Amino acid sequence: MTTQQLGRTDLYLSPIGLGAAQFAGKGWISALTPTVPQQHVNAIVKTALDGGVTWFDTSEMYGGGTSERALAAALCEADVRPGDVTVATKWLPVGRTAGNIERTIGARLHALHPFPIDLHQIHLNRGSFSSIRAQMRAMARLVQDGKIRAVGVSNFTTRQMETAYDELDKHGIALASNEVQVNLLHRKIETDGMLETARQLGVSLLAYSAQRQGILTGKYHGDRSLIAGVHPVRRKVMGLTSAGLDRSQPLIDAMAEIATRHQATVGQIALAWLVDFYGGTVIPIAGASKPHHAKDSAGALNVHLSAEEAERLAALSDRIAGR
Repeated sequence: MTTQQLGRTDLYLSPIGLGAAQFAGKGWISALTPTVPQQHVNAIVKTALDGGVTWFDTSEMYGGGTSERALAAALCEADVRPGDVTVATKWLPVGRTAGNIERTIGARLHALHPFPIDLHQIHLNRGSFSSIRAQMRAMARLVQDGKIRAVGVSNFTTRQMETAYDELDKHGIALASNEVQVNLLHRKIETDGMLETARQLGVSLLAYSAQRQGILTGKYHGDRSLIAGVHPVRRKVMGLTSAGLDRSQPLIDAMAEIATRHQATVGQIALAWLVDFYGGTVIPIAGASKPHHAKDSAGALNVHLSAEEAERLAALSDRIAGR
């Protein structure tokens, strides 16, 4: 299977990863998503592995370590050995100083045991009592001490990403990634300088909400009664409204047509588009609360769009955005 280099690091990933936010089990995330019992986490992770997914993205913020522990347990259950997969997690900066990064690394390693932290990320671009440069210096020390392999950020603006890159570069370390929202209904990276800068610096963009939390699978277009079952806060975050579905219907119709041609699903087309349209700079993260979700997402690894198909979907996406 083709792999994708993470930034300018020595890490190589499957072109699609599995996100583990839904494994939180408690906290605000669990209020917006169904609780996933450990036996289902095991099945989801095993299904993703069987489909060719080799990297997993979690965070301290997902249940205060609950997601990390659930992921590690599932990998062990699947007989995965440390080093066989790539594990990414994140440090939450809110209300903390940069010194907390080093003080809490033991807790992160313990939660993920026996798996090492291949990519450690700053989860947000705000809320810390320390500067981005101080945070990057702390991360650099963790790399130098062999406690993590690579450094990334999440939800950073283009300017903040440049600052993080510059500070790490002083220590001979390349910023590996910036985790941001990217999908056919959210292409801000093309207009705010993020994509161009990431390519110049050699930084990978890890795309969360790659299927716009299910909207880009077409399931809500096919059965609008499903909207009522979505938590109101989540509906707002998703922009899930009947009017919104009306606007994106032409895009979903085109995705369905292309999916039929590739013997794929609409959700797989959404993921394949990110891989093919951005030429490897964007590496999507797919969530899964059920094994069949993971199977479908992993199946996108075998879907490759033509340039014409990718451009057609981009043009329809532009029309929705009014560009």
